[in-house]
Amino acid sequence: MKRLHIYLFIIALVASTIGLWWMGPIPQDPLYHDFADQRSFFGIPNFWNVVSNIPFLLLGAVGIWWSIRDWRRRKGLVVQLIPAVLSFGILTAFGGSAYYHWTPNSLTLVWDRLPMTLMFMPVFAILIYDFIGEKQGNITFWLLVMLGIFSVFYWHYTEAAGRGDLRVYAFVQYFPMLAAILLVLITPQKPVYARYLLIAVGWYVLAKLCEHFDDAIFAKLVFWSGHTIKHLLSCVSLWYVLKIVEKWRLSAPVLHQ
Repeated sequence: MKRLHIYLFIIALVASTIGLWWMGPIPQDPLYHDFADQRSFFGIPNFWNVVSNIPFLLLGAVGIWWSIRDWRRRKGLVVQLIPAVLSFGILTAFGGSAYYHWTPNSLTLVWDRLPMTLMFMPVFAILIYDFIGEKQGNITFWLLVMLGIFSVFYWHYTEAAGRGDLRVYAFVQYFPMLAAILLVLITPQKPVYARYLLIAVGWYVLAKLCEHFDDAIFAKLVFWSGHTIKHLLSCVSLWYVLKIVEKWRLSAPVLHQ
């Protein structure tokens, strides 16, 4: 079964890479920063898009606490670091996203996207660790984190050069979800966190749909826009991601005291 996972992973990886290359550079939509709800309250511009990031702060704090609490119980540096890096990404998403929505532009967007790569890549490393192999998971964790960070700065560099290209960032954001669904579906003996994984992907897909229909949702609801709801639904997804890591931690080897 491990061999099947490896073959499937390689096929999906190659197909995704060829597909993105065939599409050509993906520039940042200049209208991306033009959010439907631009109301200010209490001196805070784009109020709801800013304050709807508070749940990230709370979730990140919970994740950091869990990481510190269980740090010495985990066997291996990567197994220790995965929950910590993920939780740090969630925590810093609060500041990065709030900063971006306070003043939406391509420069502040860098600080919104960087923390997100620290959420996607650790979960991807868990998949490789469990489905492909412990050694591969340990090695690729470091490569994936660096790839995630690189994807944001590569986009920013190409954007500043007038030839913006989001392809690497798109891969970092979407390929882990594709791989997660494929690997879980073909595995007869599901990992302990399989249900949480599929639920997390489902909530995130719903969040992205709300982001896409930002204007339409705001026109319908008036009170909140699609992007504000996207933040809240993303936090629901991240709660299940934290549950994934917790389940994975409980099933991983621990150090004997």
